[in-house]
Amino acid sequence: MKNILSTKKLNPDQRELLSQKGLCIVDYDAIAIEFLNFKIPGAIDNAIFTSQQAVRSLIAINKEDVGIKNCFCVGNKTKALLEKNGLKVVEIGQNATELSQKIVKNYKNRVFYYFCGTIRREELPNALKNEKMTLFEVKTYKTVLKTKKFDQKWSGILFFSPSGVTSYISENNHQTNAHAFCIGQTTATSAKKYFKSVVVANSNTIQSVLEKTIAIL
Repeated sequence: MKNILSTKKLNPDQRELLSQKGLCIVDYDAIAIEFLNFKIPGAIDNAIFTSQQAVRSLIAINKEDVGIKNCFCVGNKTKALLEKNGLKVVEIGQNATELSQKIVKNYKNRVFYYFCGTIRREELPNALKNEKMTLFEVKTYKTVLKTKKFDQKWSGILFFSPSGVTSYISENNHQTNAHAFCIGQTTATSAKKYFKSVVVANSNTIQSVLEKTIAIL
């Protein structure tokens, strides 16, 4: 039986799916999210969200009408979460680079507010700033690394964010011969710094990561 490590806690159905395929799964949360106290600066015409956590922190801190007219986001799950909370999504990208390209091409003369964590990638803000577009950043949450050392060897390790990769490697940088199964290209880019074999899921969902793991192993 092959040993698999997930850097995010899985639900019983997800664990069972792996077990049925002869995979022994160990799971833990490699990161934790802490919402920050922040205020929305009045009514906003255009807001950018590249993660579900930014949406959750926005709703948690600002329970009243958040006063955002148009939302631009990464991923179908972020879109669904925004719409569930009554917010209008006008543009979606599969990653930050794709979203920034759409914004630069079609919404160049608008002012944007980018709701993000304290750790965020540079692609989107740089793309807008390079086009002299007005972008204000609002830090809504911080990512805390929950490091843990493992002595056993893994056939595969499941990663769901670049921070998850950082958290795992900080205590286990000698265990990089496993396959790294990643939820998206951004996470894969981080994993490629440490792992020779990096596999990207077909879509940005936990289910897709599990299916890719089963197919490869």
